Amino acid sequence: MGDITHTLPVVRTLQKHWPTTALTWIIGKTEYSLVHDIPAIEFIVFDKRASWRDYRKLRLQLARRHFDVLLHLQMSLRASMIALLVNSPIKLGFDKARAKDLQWLFTTDRIAAQPRQHVIDSLLGFSQALGLTDPQYRWDIPIPQDARYFADQQLPGSQPTLVISPCSSMAYRNWEVAGYAAVADYAVQQLDMRVVLSGGPSQMERDYARQIQQAAHVPLIDLIGKTDLKQLLAVLARARVVIAPDAGTAHLANALQVPVIGLYACTNPDRARPYCYPQFVVNKYPQAVQATLGKSVHEIPWGTRVRQPGTMGRILPHEVITMLHRVLQAATESTYPA
Repeated sequence: MGDITHTLPVVRTLQKHWPTTALTWIIGKTEYSLVHDIPAIEFIVFDKRASWRDYRKLRLQLARRHFDVLLHLQMSLRASMIALLVNSPIKLGFDKARAKDLQWLFTTDRIAAQPRQHVIDSLLGFSQALGLTDPQYRWDIPIPQDARYFADQQLPGSQPTLVISPCSSMAYRNWEVAGYAAVADYAVQQLDMRVVLSGGPSQMERDYARQIQQAAHVPLIDLIGKTDLKQLLAVLARARVVIAPDAGTAHLANALQVPVIGLYACTNPDRARPYCYPQFVVNKYPQAVQATLGKSVHEIPWGTRVRQPGTMGRILPHEVITMLHRVLQAATESTYPA
């Protein structure tokens, strides 16, 4: 989900400046369910778990089609195999320094090299390479009425809502159960908020939710594994603030312009934080890098991750609570987008 939200500003930039240009997006099945109702885009759905038969089907689907430009935005061998099937004289990819998984072998042209960028800014290098120098930092993901009704049923009334999305796709990025429980207790007992747990249906996430509820001393609303992506968007849209590690939910909330307290120790927030809310990041990445690698952030390759167990434990509950107060204060002062 993070990749999709990072890509949408590129799409919105193309639509703004080239409104008559036909756009085709080759996209995964799950991701399609999030953005399928964005107008003026043709979607070609391709299952990430595809067999060779699926590649053959896609090849036949694209065989008689011609595209003026392919934007090869995804650095993976699977995406590069798809790029081979697209008939286009220009296949634009990342500069060689950033083109992981040998992406540069599958492209004809490359965007300008830029060091140490946020992922969104690096992707906007594609629209800049096409001469579009006025980027559109917009997402505008539609939320259908039935999804909004679901959120209203789950979260009735106007009580301020804190959504905690505790898990990332990579377990080493997850903050500690006790930390989440302590912040939830404080939000309910001291700030009169209701707290929602959100996430996907995996057993790991369900177990994490159960452990957080057992550790907390207040009732929590558990929606982990109980929403589809559109319903999740609607729930996030009702939140006053979201707390999450480096995970897709953080970027979905950012796309809705809901303030996010990002929890970062394993990954560099300057590269992967919720884009609109750098002021609300709890950042222990520099300390983690120094402790594990003996270097400063500026001395290591961009995108280096710290996977040592316990790294996220560097983030302390009182630091997250302090940031929660800062978000709520900013809301009253209207210092972030509403």
